[in-house]
Amino acid sequence: QVQLMESGGGLVQAGGSLRLSCVASGSIFSINVMDWYRQAPGKQRKLVATITSGGSITYADSVKGRFTISRDNAKNTVYLQMNSLKPEDTGVYYCYCNAVDRRIVRLGLRDYWGQGTRVTVSS
Repeated sequence: QVQLMESGGGLVQAGGSLRLSCVASGSIFSINVMDWYRQAPGKQRKLVATITSGGSITYADSVKGRFTISRDNAKNTVYLQMNSLKPEDTGVYYCYCNAVDRRIVRLGLRDYWGQGTRVTVSS
């Protein structure tokens, strides 16, 4: 089993910064994509940022220029640096990865989600 654990959420004033971390652990053979998603209150979960194992990055338009995703492959960790936070960035942030479990390599890439970390931006 592959587990994801997020940390770094909290309450911050508009204009402030937070850094989220997500560590993947367990029976990891390889990790392809690592993403951050956000689910605002009463809304669907949406993709915020993506980083591949090769370092290719994409962002949602709403966070471009403010958020930075990065990854430490040796530590199986993905980060999300969030600057110039706005009240509309409020929500639960989920880490996602697409990985191969070394116990069931034959099944190939599978999807894994963390439990989420809450970010609240006050105006």
